[in-house]
Amino acid sequence: MADLLKLKQQLEEFRKEYFYRNRQAEENREKENQAAVQIQSWFRACKVRAYLSHLHKKAIILQKTWRGFAARAYVRQMVKAAYFTMKMNFYDEMAVRIQRRWRGYYVRKYIHNFYARKNYLEQILIKNELMRKELEEIEEAQKREKEYQAAVKEQKTKIYQAHQLHHLLSTKQCPGVFNSPFRQTPHEMELLLRQVKYQVPTSRAHRDTDFPKGIRDSVELSSPGFLEPQRTKSTRSWDLRTRIPPIVTNEYKADKANKKTMTDEADDYFKLKTYS
Repeated sequence: MADLLKLKQQLEEFRKEYFYRNRQAEENREKENQAAVQIQSWFRACKVRAYLSHLHKKAIILQKTWRGFAARAYVRQMVKAAYFTMKMNFYDEMAVRIQRRWRGYYVRKYIHNFYARKNYLEQILIKNELMRKELEEIEEAQKREKEYQAAVKEQKTKIYQAHQLHHLLSTKQCPGVFNSPFRQTPHEMELLLRQVKYQVPTSRAHRDTDFPKGIRDSVELSSPGFLEPQRTKSTRSWDLRTRIPPIVTNEYKADKANKKTMTDEADDYFKLKTYS
């Protein structure tokens, strides 16, 4: 009996201990669960980080290998392109040299022959010399013609002046203005006054209308001082009317014949003086 009571007491103590430990376990269950979760999360994180690090390293190895392969391939391609460009430049330069030599040879032989071109240039020089001589002759002829025209104009001017100054001709009783006793030979104007004939003075209208054309033009161009002063144009009614031609009379015909003779004498005198 004592053993049975002892067992009953131990059973009650066991139950109390059981309930006490269950209560303690229930109280610590949440803390232990949280601690386990933290341990699991940390372990899993370490595992994932280790796996990601492994993947990152393998990816770096793959990228490094691929980039090295691609770079080496690009460099090989670039070297091939540079080598091809260098060869093409060399071939182009050699082709240009060959073409230059051939074209120079062909042009010198068949197009621009040296001796033919030299002969052509010599002919051009000869032709230029001939043309230059012809132009010089033409220029000299034009110069002589101008001198001749100037001399004719000057001589006609002198003849006209001589006709105007015919009253200054020397006589036996009275020497003229141009026949100075201090000169060894008479003046040129004096000799000209002796050669021209005296002209009968005519009216002003006749002088305006029937003046010798050649002498008047030459005098107007060379020595305008010997002509009459130019008259201003008038606007009066009788000046605007048509000028009536002069009446042909014996005096008018004689005056016209004298003026024509004066022009012919000037031409003859100049010709004699030129060829003598």
